[in-house]
Amino acid sequence: MATCAFVRRGDGVILLGPPGTGKTHLASALGHQACRKTFTVFFYKFHQLFSELARAEVAGALDKLLKKITHCDLLILDDFAFKKIDQQNSERLYHIVDTRYASKAMILTSNRAMSDWMGVFPDPVIAGAILDRLAHQAHQIHLKGESVRKKLAKRKQTNP
Repeated sequence: MATCAFVRRGDGVILLGPPGTGKTHLASALGHQACRKTFTVFFYKFHQLFSELARAEVAGALDKLLKKITHCDLLILDDFAFKKIDQQNSERLYHIVDTRYASKAMILTSNRAMSDWMGVFPDPVIAGAILDRLAHQAHQIHLKGESVRKKLAKRKQTNP
C-alpha cells in the first residue's frame, strides 16, 4: 500500500474494524504517502463531505467542488456509513463514486460491517449501485484488537 500502486490503478481500499483500531491513522498515513508521491488527495469525514457540498451549493460553487472531488487522485472518506444520509446526499455520493469508479482511488474507513451499509441509504437501488462500485476492485482490510484510546487511558490511570 505504501508504494501507492493502488492510487495509480484507481483501486479502492476499505478499512474496517471497531473504534480505536487505527483505521483513520492508516488512511491518513496512506494519504500522506500519496501526497509525498505528488498525488492529489482529499480527506473528508463522511458527514463533513455532505456539509461541504451543501455550503458549496449555497455559494454557487457545487459543480466546481464536485469536479475537484471527482478528479483528485485519492479521495479518503473517514467514518463511512457512520450515520444515515438523505436522498439528495445519496445521489451526490452516487455521482462521486460513479465518476471515480475504476479510474480514481478511494479509501473508506468504517466501524460498520459492509453488510450494514445498505441501511444508511434511503433508496436501496442507489445504495446497491454505490456499494457495488465501492466494493469492486477494493482491497478490504479488517483491523482487530482493543482500542488504542482505551489502552492509553488505562496507562494514564496506572501511571498518573
